[in-house]
Amino acid sequence: MPTTPAPAPDRPAEKRSTVRALLRLWPYVRPVRARLASAAVIAILASCVGLVIPLVLKWMVDGPVADRDPAGVWLGALYLLLLGVAEALLFGLRRWLVARPLSAVEAGMRADLYRHLQRLPVAFHDRWASGQLLSRGTTDLMLLRMFLAFPLTFLLVNGVTILVGVGIMLVQDWTLGLVILGPAIPVMITCGIFEKKYSAVARRAQDQVGDLTTVVEESVLGIRIIKGFGRHRSQARAFHELSHTLRGTELRKARLLASIWAVIVTLPELAIGAALVVGVVQVADGSLSAGTLVAFLSTALALRWPVESIGFLLAMSQEAATATDRYFEVMDAQAEEPGGSRGSASVSGGAGRRPAARGAAPAARGAAPVGRGAAPAVRASATTPGDGLRFEGVRFRYPDAPPGSPPLLDRIDLHIRSGESLALVGATGSGKTTLTALVPRLYEVTSGRITLDGRDITALPREELRALVAVAFEEPTLFSATVGENVLMGAGGAAGAEELDRALAVAQAGFAHTLPQGTGTQVGEQGLSLSGGQRQRLALARAVVGRPRFLVLDDPLSALDVHTEAAVEAALRRVLADTTALIVAHRPSTVLLADRVALLSGGRIAAVGTHHELLRTDAEYARLMSGLDGHREPGEAGEGDDR
Repeated sequence: MPTTPAPAPDRPAEKRSTVRALLRLWPYVRPVRARLASAAVIAILASCVGLVIPLVLKWMVDGPVADRDPAGVWLGALYLLLLGVAEALLFGLRRWLVARPLSAVEAGMRADLYRHLQRLPVAFHDRWASGQLLSRGTTDLMLLRMFLAFPLTFLLVNGVTILVGVGIMLVQDWTLGLVILGPAIPVMITCGIFEKKYSAVARRAQDQVGDLTTVVEESVLGIRIIKGFGRHRSQARAFHELSHTLRGTELRKARLLASIWAVIVTLPELAIGAALVVGVVQVADGSLSAGTLVAFLSTALALRWPVESIGFLLAMSQEAATATDRYFEVMDAQAEEPGGSRGSASVSGGAGRRPAARGAAPAARGAAPVGRGAAPAVRASATTPGDGLRFEGVRFRYPDAPPGSPPLLDRIDLHIRSGESLALVGATGSGKTTLTALVPRLYEVTSGRITLDGRDITALPREELRALVAVAFEEPTLFSATVGENVLMGAGGAAGAEELDRALAVAQAGFAHTLPQGTGTQVGEQGLSLSGGQRQRLALARAVVGRPRFLVLDDPLSALDVHTEAAVEAALRRVLADTTALIVAHRPSTVLLADRVALLSGGRIAAVGTHHELLRTDAEYARLMSGLDGHREPGEAGEGDDR
């Protein structure tokens, strides 16, 4: 069980500016732009209503208060009450306008992300930690919704409010206005420095949230391993370390935010204090009315909130910008095209991470020629219908392989005739699983081509290709659904109860009918409520339920006991009689299901023949079938064993 999360993908080489990053949200915001614009206008009106209050105070002080007119004072109080109510109603209307459309924006972005993830190639998912993807679909989108609801509007509203307020103060008394404007330059410089530093820390924190999510997810999914090996303390330490690191980053954010707040609160307060002293002196000299001073100071105090909010508005904007970058890192990854292009599986920003169990064979062996009994290369550009499955000069190298390293698969030439089943045998790490993954285009060939009944798979729409080819993996994956839904997933919704029963019978999965709700029983997350053999049989049933034209099985019986395996093989022979099949096999019993056998060695097809032919003529094959997995040197016991 890993104690650290999978490494995050490489960061973008070029960091966009905050504005450029946030502008990428425009396609999502455009449908609700009218309501957002209306909300911004209403918020500006509300702020401007608030700036009228100091002018009413000036009228009251210089008028009714100076003239000792109680009626005028009451009238002024009524004006202030009405202005306050109007301001509150306008702000309430603004919030009502943005709530529903911004929830729709968030839901739309999340749906697009999920849809895009389904279309991304396997190489992308090999490279990305699942927690990083989850955090982009949850935490990051929540930050973007909050930004669109509040900072986006109030950066504009507060900017307009400050400009209008400063204009009012300058009109009232330009000398006091200049005193108030004194801190403007230091505050702007501080904001610029803060923006750069906070952006880096915000990105780091959001990536660490993804790492922490990965650890939590792995711990939940691997709880049986953790408990079985008593690793709960080490996992708790790993979680604590990541949590402590995230806490440190969040505290760094808090310190940066506190520093800018200290500046943008202290300097304006000092300016207001200086303006008060200067204003009192002017009132004492008779050059300024008391009402004007009251209005000026009231306006300055009304601008405290717009100025003080700059700090956390900038912070939220930076977090939204990094969330936007993280979201579009996934959305910019090139998806699989529905149809032809071979390069459609490439991933922008980096290549897929090679699974650890799939190592390339030694380079020295990669130079071996296509050997004993190998099928002849087929180079004809035109083939006939019913031609079966062909590999023609296929080479494959994982995109992240070191430059100059030999390909994992090199010049694979193999023909599985229509209606024939062929077993693929090779040592661990020889590339058998990778070869089978090339048929449904889970990975793209580096060169060469694969054809189904004479049609190049890169020219087939992916939907059509994957309707023709059914797969069953050695490690079966079940979903949080019923047994029936999991099996019928292999038929694309075109099968019913009869086909379900047939597929369960082929896979010897009759246990499904004895479950509490029969085939309607929920199997739970990843099917962990079932045994490994039960999950494998359901995965096999899923592969055969749609009566596929081509069947690719990756050691589908490895988790079965001997008696169940024999029963499944007997039923599977009837299925294989009507399909073209490629079967990865490690045991003689599975090999005997096939009409012929191909030995994969050194990245090439080293031999093709029947099981008994290869036992007699190929020492490496004999070693593999004797259970030595090719690790003993020639001459050691077991070589050539004819079992």
